Amino acid sequence: MGSTQERRHRIVVLGGGPGGYEAALAGAQLGADVTIVERAGIGGSAVLTDVVPSKSLIATAGAAQAVRESGKLGVQAFLPGADGKPVRPRIAVNLAAVNTRLLAMAGAQSVDMRRNLEEAGVRMVHGSGRLDGPDAVLVSTSESGGTDFDRIEADTVVIAVGASPRELDSAKPDGERILTWKQVYDLSDVPEHLIVVGSGVTGAEFANAYRTLGSEVTLVSSRERVLPGEDPDAATVIEDEFKRIGMNVMSKSRAQAVERTEHGVVVTLADGGTVEGSHCLMAVGSIPNTAGLGLEEAGIELSESGHIKVNKVARTSFPSVYAAGDCTDFFPLASVASMQGRTAIMHALGDFVRPIDLRNVAANVFTYPEIATVGWNARTLAEASDVAKAVTHTIPLNTNPRAKMIGLTEGFVKLFAWEASRTVIGGVIVAHRASELIFPLALAVEHRLTVDQVASAFTVYPSLTGAITDAARAMHQSAL
Repeated sequence: MGSTQERRHRIVVLGGGPGGYEAALAGAQLGADVTIVERAGIGGSAVLTDVVPSKSLIATAGAAQAVRESGKLGVQAFLPGADGKPVRPRIAVNLAAVNTRLLAMAGAQSVDMRRNLEEAGVRMVHGSGRLDGPDAVLVSTSESGGTDFDRIEADTVVIAVGASPRELDSAKPDGERILTWKQVYDLSDVPEHLIVVGSGVTGAEFANAYRTLGSEVTLVSSRERVLPGEDPDAATVIEDEFKRIGMNVMSKSRAQAVERTEHGVVVTLADGGTVEGSHCLMAVGSIPNTAGLGLEEAGIELSESGHIKVNKVARTSFPSVYAAGDCTDFFPLASVASMQGRTAIMHALGDFVRPIDLRNVAANVFTYPEIATVGWNARTLAEASDVAKAVTHTIPLNTNPRAKMIGLTEGFVKLFAWEASRTVIGGVIVAHRASELIFPLALAVEHRLTVDQVASAFTVYPSLTGAITDAARAMHQSAL
């Protein structure tokens, strides 16, 4: 009697961004039959038009900033003028070359990710997909998204379709003067005067980058301060830095409309005032790409904003359908999307999985200096009246020897811990490359280390990480 081969678990992933990529890769690694459907390219908008190119642009701006401020370290770049006296040269930024480089780099990253999926045995379909009930997907491979669909049955579906820039009817992007964060890479020259509407993370990052690249920048913020979702002390440092480098920060100013003029744009404010510039970047949030996917017909629960509701293992309201990334009601971070994608597959296939704890997520704002955070913070502690009492300690970076050596005068390390146990529960770092410095605190939060355990670790002297152990030691001392 012949043996029959057991059918492999069938997984269909809609979207090839960080969440979809990790889901597909994890599924293949665990032996499943995986198909991924992506219309733009593997990596999705995170790699092609968002995270990778924007952070590359910010890195270029950081290089320009370092050159401009090298004088305070004694580095002088002078050329002789006609009279023989030194003349400081002007830093020139070739934005067309910058954009060509970063888009090529994003494309190369997408190719690398595609190769990884191919080598893992994932079937890739270039096209658009939608649910046909909870156990099948209809895929259109036509460029126009026509009505001819292939039906792919699935034991598990992972939806990772991402999000798109939110557009206002009164400020429609045209790709030339009124721009979204997807369209800035088509600029051939640094904008003469860029008006950025929105002072959240995206708006603050681009405003900082373009001001450093040489644009006059006006940041229109409807809130009292920039980065309203961040630690107040950290946001104050960034706003002060924005003003120091010559940015015009307009607080409590809501943009009502943006119109194109003969030579630029005019932004009309809610109070009737106007701001004129050469270009306007709209950074007013994003909307999930969940419309037209057949979610509600399949019984998938959505929030009022259209985000897919998921639990801590990325499962939707229907057991065989999972979701990951910016289309869900979790944190809109690439790292969270990746973790959701992998967690979803591990849960679906019965592998060991730890539910995602959002309080353990490290996040970063790529301004100059950067803001990195993890765990509890002053706001969440104030809002949670039922938690134990916490203590905090802050070390200004201008007291750190390494910061002095490299010319850092602004920023700090802030630690949060439970008062009774001295367990580290959160941290904020404002510093150059804070994104690289937050990892020790992320480990401390994840593994519930005490301040004494953090303080007992050796750090290099001199180093910026020394400020972390200094803060931990100070919290031990305060307990005596």
